[in-house]
Amino acid sequence: MPFREINSKMVEAVVVPGQKMYSQRGAMLAYRGDVSFTPNIQGGQGGLGSMIGRRVANEAAPLMTVEGSGTVMFGHGGHHIQVIGLSGDTLYVEADRLLAFDGTLQQGTMFMGSQGGVMGMVRGQVTGQGLFTTTLKGHGAVAVMAHGGVIELPIMPGRPVHVDPQAYVAHHGDVTNKLSTALGWRDMVGRGSGEAFQLELSGSGAVYVQASEEKL
Repeated sequence: MPFREINSKMVEAVVVPGQKMYSQRGAMLAYRGDVSFTPNIQGGQGGLGSMIGRRVANEAAPLMTVEGSGTVMFGHGGHHIQVIGLSGDTLYVEADRLLAFDGTLQQGTMFMGSQGGVMGMVRGQVTGQGLFTTTLKGHGAVAVMAHGGVIELPIMPGRPVHVDPQAYVAHHGDVTNKLSTALGWRDMVGRGSGEAFQLELSGSGAVYVQASEEKL
């Protein structure tokens, strides 16, 4: 894993020759060695085709291509950072939460309606995350940002996890999600505003939840 957590809000990444890394623009805090940073207008490894939908919906996040030999410290806005390791599975995460990730990971875009149909689109509107989400697949590491720290909750077959949509950060594994309506006393258990909806994730994998309903 190329990321080393310096503290809860900063990570250090090792950059080696011949291997690219991508980061959010403005996320570089300091670096050592011979490292270059190039604006990436094609949305990372996925290229223009994978990002066209996000750009139409104004949901793309500007990236930098990081190359060379050395170490780079990343952080952004004082947000808490969580490093997630992938071992061949897929991470679903909003583009604006991506701090940095391995260039070996295959980047793509998923239309929210494709996972949960119409309810998938409703989820995008309810959470404020829009109609598209970013996917990162393969073997490597991803550093994501969140408010107030992050907890990883395992998702096991037959034991779905219900999450306040505003507290959702990302998930990975063989997981399906749907938006369910809270009834009766459940209307009162959402953080802060008493959410009328809950995000139900089932299957096998993990979901990452932040300790806040605040958006980035």
